Amino acid sequence: MTKTALKALALAAGITCAAAQASTTLVQDARVFDGKFAHEHRSVLVVDGVIADADYHGAAPAGARIVSGKGRTLLPGLIDSHVHAYRHFELPLLFGVTTEVDMFTSVQAMQQTTKAMAAGTNRDKADFFSAGTLVTAPGGHGTEYGFQIPTLANGANAQAFVDARIAEGSHFIKVVMEDGYGEHKFNSLDRATVKAVIDAAHRRGKLAVVHISTLANARAALEAGADGLAHLFPGKSISAEDVDSLAQLAQAKGAFVIPTFTVLESIAGLKPRDVMDEPSFAGLLNKEQRATLEEGYRNVPVPQLMTAPKMVTAALRKAGVPVLAGTDAGNPGTQYGISLHHEMAALVDAGLTPREALVAATSGPASAFKLGKRGQVANGYKADLVLVEGDPLTDIGATRHIVEVWKDGESTTALRDQQRAHVAQEQQARGTPLALPADGRISLVRDGKLASPFGVGWMPSEDRMMGGRSSVKLATSESNGGALIAVDAKVEPGFAFPWAGAGFMPGAQPMRPANLSGANAIAFRVRGDGQRYQLTMLWQGASIPRGVPFEAGSEWTDVTIPFSRFDGIDPAALLMIGFNAGPKPGSYHFEIADVRLVRQ
Repeated sequence: MTKTALKALALAAGITCAAAQASTTLVQDARVFDGKFAHEHRSVLVVDGVIADADYHGAAPAGARIVSGKGRTLLPGLIDSHVHAYRHFELPLLFGVTTEVDMFTSVQAMQQTTKAMAAGTNRDKADFFSAGTLVTAPGGHGTEYGFQIPTLANGANAQAFVDARIAEGSHFIKVVMEDGYGEHKFNSLDRATVKAVIDAAHRRGKLAVVHISTLANARAALEAGADGLAHLFPGKSISAEDVDSLAQLAQAKGAFVIPTFTVLESIAGLKPRDVMDEPSFAGLLNKEQRATLEEGYRNVPVPQLMTAPKMVTAALRKAGVPVLAGTDAGNPGTQYGISLHHEMAALVDAGLTPREALVAATSGPASAFKLGKRGQVANGYKADLVLVEGDPLTDIGATRHIVEVWKDGESTTALRDQQRAHVAQEQQARGTPLALPADGRISLVRDGKLASPFGVGWMPSEDRMMGGRSSVKLATSESNGGALIAVDAKVEPGFAFPWAGAGFMPGAQPMRPANLSGANAIAFRVRGDGQRYQLTMLWQGASIPRGVPFEAGSEWTDVTIPFSRFDGIDPAALLMIGFNAGPKPGSYHFEIADVRLVRQ
């Protein structure tokens, strides 16, 4: 009897004896991408959450579930190398992403997930390995989200700071080199402090990954000994000399790079239409989840900004630098799970082969981040698997044609079916639009106070809720049966996007959505100090408010702004309307009157 036959017999015997407690699946006759290379006509046996045989021969074990792989490709569970895992923990599984590398989340979320993974009870959610709290300067990137985090003022305290993150459970250390852009400036760790943090991480056997957004900081991070770069940088042009020099430096330092094309495209105003319009993904995102994917950091597309990251990625590949697939999911223009399919396509567009893009989303990150036995279809490895129709090794878009996903050996089909049912139900239950006043006016005076015909109504709006220092005073007087709202704002630096002004909440409770689809524009009268202001809108599913500028001259001016000016707006789920000063620091004064929701 051959060794293979003996092995099959032993496996079958063992499985038969343990049938009551083991879950057994046999994927037959599939093209198998093992995380590095493809193999035709292979069968893969999964027993109790583990790949028992990645090249199984012989009869199907008794009681095993048989899945046909004919014309299909079996992949390792996909790994997104750059996310911020703070919500929608089950969503990645619906798109075949079974593991995420988290670059900044709450310590509690990190610890809970780590505990569940260790106990084997995280089967209905994606696993994630986290940096926990990132290392940033006081007032640096990462401090602008409205909750307090520890910060590092200088390199002298680097070891203690790193040790505190490790004690919290950080799998690796994330370091921030970010100066901001335009009027939105951040404090940044200096080069000496970045090197001190990297050295402190290495002394404890931990990787140090550095967030950068410029060529200069990319070079500085690599020269300081960074194990990886958490981004590339946008740019309309870059010299061939700079491209080749950076690639050679990364290769010499043995570093990996996560370009994060998905979020860079969001910054460039480009939308991931390929996955947004993918028929096989229809019904897998609810309205809020889709809204986050549809929004972006820029309203007007500037595709030229992708020139630099594409050129650098091609050079990194040529130099043999590991390029990993990461999306920066959690940001506008991204979404957990689905965005990784766009990221792989973007890597191919930048010069990687489909096979290399698959490596970048499977064995590549598993190896770079030392994630253990995952990211490959190999004996003894975790049975996180994705079966797709077609051949993604010739057409990377085939990864979107998902037949089935397994997490720890268990099918996630029920989760996908539940999500589709939930989305269908949501679409049927949009509700009727809120009845608007006959004249549309939402700025009123009652008993000498600012009031509204519905909702929570008007209130001061300022960046203090996000840890900023700006302030505002509102005064009210009656004007032609409505309210005149005088706004005196002082916009202070110290927050990345400082603002102060007047906000209107249309929902019955603060930050609850209201269906204002009976209107399609907002009209108001304004006068003031001649400075520029922003009408902002925030709706359910949008991660940041959207703004349209207006000016407040010395004379009263009538202004009408259509909802269509707010990219991706959902009028049926509006949370807040704001009239704000900022982001330029300074003192502001303006008055608004006769604020109306209208239909043009």
